[in-house]
Parts: sequence; structure tokens; C-alpha cells
Amino acid sequence: MITAVYAQQMARYNRWQNSQLTGFLEALSAEELARDRGAFFGSILGTANHLLWGDAIWMSRFDGGPGPEGGIPHSAALHNDLAEWLPARREMDDRIARWADGLSDAALTGEMTWFSGAAGREVSKPVAMLVVQMFNHQTHHRGQIHKMLTETGSKAPVSDLFFMPEDV
Repeated sequence: MITAVYAQQMARYNRWQNSQLTGFLEALSAEELARDRGAFFGSILGTANHLLWGDAIWMSRFDGGPGPEGGIPHSAALHNDLAEWLPARREMDDRIARWADGLSDAALTGEMTWFSGAAGREVSKPVAMLVVQMFNHQTHHRGQIHKMLTETGSKAPVSDLFFMPEDV
């Protein structure tokens, strides 16, 4: 289905997207970041928090490291403000990149079994599909953030993969 090179490319893309996003988020007031915009996770910050929470839960399954506090209903409140969120986001992007850089094609075979709080039961799925899920989840919620940014009058970052610089 996918290779380790795919995961490494997507980890680079994730870092690049979040790096670009930072400047646009920093340009907004705390009120604009926290304003409920009718998105599934409410605000820009709430959606960014959920995205970070989702990365943390998947990485805890992939690398065995720590997972996030709370469940999905509390994910939008992971960090109170951008000053808390930014270093946590950078740490997570580093964690994802380290994991992807150490990945082998063989590690993407077979199934993973875990207890899903969302499903309320144990689940088993192909590892490769779950890796794709993590990267798709990122793209989905960054798209929501992109929409909310444009609603503020902000220009939003370019998201086309082929524009990603080689040195990211």
C-alpha cells in the first residue's frame, strides 16, 4: 500500500505545513483564534488543538511514546493559547519526523491492535492504512483551519505538495 519513503515525505509535508501555518496563526489576536466559527472543533485554536491531539494519539500507537490527555471531546482544549500550542506542535512534528525517518517498509506490514476510545472497543487494522489515516487526518483538519483563516481575511498558506521545498 505505502512505503517508508511515503511516510517520510508526509512527515516532511506535515512539518512544512505547520511551519507555514505558524506565521498566519501568530498574526491573529487571541480572540480571533478562540472565536467559535461553527467548525466541528469550534475555533481555529480548537481545531489546531484537536489536530495535535490526534497526532499524539496515533504516535503513541506507532512509537510507543506518551499519548495525549483526555479523549476526543476534550481535544479542542488541549492548550489554552498559541504560546502553549506552538512548542507542543514543534515537538510533535519532530517526533513524527524521527519516527518516519526510522521506519522500514517491513514495519508497515501486518496489523495493529489497540483499544479505540472513539469506537469503545479493541480494533485491528493494517498498519499501512493507519499511517495513511494519520496523515489524512492532518490534511483534513488543516483544510478546516485554512478555511477559517480565509474567513478572518488572512491569506492562508499554500498547501500543494509539489510546492514543498526540497530542504524541509
